[in-house]
Amino acid sequence: MAEFSLELSEDQLTLQKWVHDFAEGVLRPQAAEWDEREEFPYPVVQEAASIGLYGWEFMAEIMRNDPTGLSTPVALEELFWGDAGLGMSIMGTGLAAAGIAAGGTREQVIEWVPQCYGTADKIALGAFCASEPDAGSDVGGYRARAKYDEATDEWVLNGTKAWITNGGIADVHVVVAVVDPALGSKGHASFVVPPGTDGLSMGQKYAKHGIRASHTAEVVLDDCRIPGRCLLGGKEKLDERLARVREGQSGNSQAAMQTFEATRPSVAAQALGIARAAYEYSLDYAKERHAFGRPIIENQSIAFMLADIATELEATRMLVWRAAWLGKQKKFKYAEGSMAKLKAGRLAVHSTERAMQILGGYGYTREYPVERWHRDAKIYDIFEGTEQIQQLVISRAISGMRIV
Repeated sequence: MAEFSLELSEDQLTLQKWVHDFAEGVLRPQAAEWDEREEFPYPVVQEAASIGLYGWEFMAEIMRNDPTGLSTPVALEELFWGDAGLGMSIMGTGLAAAGIAAGGTREQVIEWVPQCYGTADKIALGAFCASEPDAGSDVGGYRARAKYDEATDEWVLNGTKAWITNGGIADVHVVVAVVDPALGSKGHASFVVPPGTDGLSMGQKYAKHGIRASHTAEVVLDDCRIPGRCLLGGKEKLDERLARVREGQSGNSQAAMQTFEATRPSVAAQALGIARAAYEYSLDYAKERHAFGRPIIENQSIAFMLADIATELEATRMLVWRAAWLGKQKKFKYAEGSMAKLKAGRLAVHSTERAMQILGGYGYTREYPVERWHRDAKIYDIFEGTEQIQQLVISRAISGMRIV
């Protein structure tokens, strides 16, 4: 078991600087433009791929080959310090890859994860499709169905998925669907929909408040037929799991939740990057902006706001790092991933709001980036489990009781 240390290794420090330089030199100069365009930033993602920042090899290196688990939050904090919309466009495919890794066989991971990313010369995208128009946090409310056609050894998917990052434009879609409605959330399974499969299309594209460079849309499944081998984990394993559930045996068999549990510390690190960006910008502004003959940071009302945010940033980073380490060691006990995501999401919203306050009227204009960061921050209280869902997960973990 890897020892926990607050001292980053030389490799991690090199990674941190490399990602920071890309965020500073590539993402920040283009962030406002892509926010206004509300289009997927293919050129930016292509540039990330050209240096090895977008690709399955990079994800494997920072997620699978790091025994401490800290490389991922370190890299993501820097990337999202640059810009959340562009950062999400680069990292959105990772959720599909995580879904495949969580439920797939070794052979399926080897086959499909590289196809999610493509190559440095020709990028591909992945999308993880879980939420639905009437069921987000309520995974038991999913209605998209998957029926097995034994005659052709195919699964037939029908339904609509909502709020999907890269939805409809992705090359590989990973879809969570109901295979046994009687079992509720434990009757789900995950499927890979290969590139170019008939019956999958994009529904409405959402016009969002924040992270507008990231593509978010509905995915419509209309008699979408996929080969039997595209069931993640395989049919034999699925049949065995469903049989255990029907017999009343417990266990975590929710396909969507397995992916979310693995990624919450990473999402927390993203929020931390936004919060830090807002703090650093407002600190610099407060030292340079003069009012009544002196820098405004010399006023306690400004200085104390910044002192509080600086303290919260350090506390949140420790929570995120610890959650990432525990997740790597498979030692979550009291929903530490949810704690990190809850805290970081709240801090991102608060830090960006305070930054706007410190900049005053300028903070409310698009001339300065803090209003964009404020818009970007709010989604971290909502997606991959709302603030209230994180509280629910934590309360159940600490009490051992079924809080509803």
